[in-house]
Amino acid sequence: MLFNSYEFIFLFLPITLIIFHLIGKIGNYWFSITWLVLASLFFYGWWNPAYLWLIVGSMLFNYGVGTMITSHPHKIFLTFGILINLILLGYFKYANFFVDNINIVLGNTFILETIILPLAISFFTFQQIAYLIDAYRGKTHETHFIQYALFVTFFPQLIAGPIVNHKEMMPQFIKNNLCKLRMSHLSIGVTIFSIGLFKKLVLADGVAVYANPIFDAAEAAKTLSFFEAWSGSLAYTLQLYFDFSGYSDMATGLARIFGIYLPLNFNSPYKATNIIDFWRRWHITLSSFLRNYLYIPLGGNRKSEFRRNINIMITMLIGGLWHGAGWTFIIWGGMHGFFLLVNHAWRNKFDNLKPTRMGNFIGWGLTMTIVVIAWVPFRAESLDGALRIFWAMSGGNGFDFKYGLSDAFTWILFLSLISLLAPNTKQIMYKYHYASTTYFREASQIKYKSLEWKPTLLWLFFTLIVLISSILSISNVSEFLYYQF
Repeated sequence: MLFNSYEFIFLFLPITLIIFHLIGKIGNYWFSITWLVLASLFFYGWWNPAYLWLIVGSMLFNYGVGTMITSHPHKIFLTFGILINLILLGYFKYANFFVDNINIVLGNTFILETIILPLAISFFTFQQIAYLIDAYRGKTHETHFIQYALFVTFFPQLIAGPIVNHKEMMPQFIKNNLCKLRMSHLSIGVTIFSIGLFKKLVLADGVAVYANPIFDAAEAAKTLSFFEAWSGSLAYTLQLYFDFSGYSDMATGLARIFGIYLPLNFNSPYKATNIIDFWRRWHITLSSFLRNYLYIPLGGNRKSEFRRNINIMITMLIGGLWHGAGWTFIIWGGMHGFFLLVNHAWRNKFDNLKPTRMGNFIGWGLTMTIVVIAWVPFRAESLDGALRIFWAMSGGNGFDFKYGLSDAFTWILFLSLISLLAPNTKQIMYKYHYASTTYFREASQIKYKSLEWKPTLLWLFFTLIVLISSILSISNVSEFLYYQF
């Protein structure tokens, strides 16, 4: 089920919310959260009921192993739990990829039946691996299985994140007043959700029509001009930005309606002036997971500079592979790993330089250029398609400005200005805590306080306009881009 669908907005969400709070109103906390778990499983099963066994089995297994680790924190239990999770993820997400590549290398013709990727398996697997590691480190406390199930399945963040932390979310789930409907949470949550819905349906889907044909043409081996390739790449850069930003807002807003604060996951990454800053703003919870549970355990920057560089590259390659089972994703991760190494080397050599406006502007220009270039293999369906885009972007096919590109560049300019100059949702909701306090320290107040959200009729009118215009834009099924990961 999609957040941007009629059945979700007009049926699932209101029914789930009303029953959740009606049960809570009579004071039955356990029935309320059990209802929320069942509703979340229904939300997940809407895509493919056959895979409900997978997420339920995963929860039962990890809860059992986590309880065992909490009672007896032995490394063998942790290793066993992580290994089973990775085997499960590897089979469903990477088995076909590895078999195909082994066949190419060895010249075999072994055929493995195509495995359908279960929705959200990357997210709920990483989330539970983090839970097991935290249990081993003594950072989690034993909870009831229903509370743990809510931690894993809570539908606003189940499908595409953010990747939540057990010690951060569980204190919110065990509050007895969780089931009480509060108008402040409802009004704030609906506003955030409406802004996110607008970003997805109007902005992201609006510019997608200029990105998809270019990448489809590259896959079909059609000749693209310089301007076509750059317009397609820039259009996808902005499509992904507003698609993921919109999803993050919608997930955060939905959780807030239920009185839950999700961690900050998106913080205007296209305003970054270097690639290190970019990764502190883009998919923040994934970056935090990779840093805390992979980069630091590998040694982080505690040893030599050479080891640090190796650790960064390993982390980014795995981060790329996490996004998809394909060489294009590995190349994307490798490109960002290389850019991070260059950024660190620059900082080490010119650490004493004071930042200037011109320096920040040049840094932003270089950062955005490499981000746009790196999105090409991320979006392309094959290496050949990516190489054709790159060749055209370099001017290899000429510079013919074809009719119709002006509309694409108008959209690109318009959305670029929004992403660079407009306040983000976190800043608009500054006084009312857009995200959980753990990540909210990164927030910055906007210059013009008149743009900050307030519980006024004017903001109610604005929210209704945004919500109605978004709903009227619902036509064909339009999945979020991060659903495929």
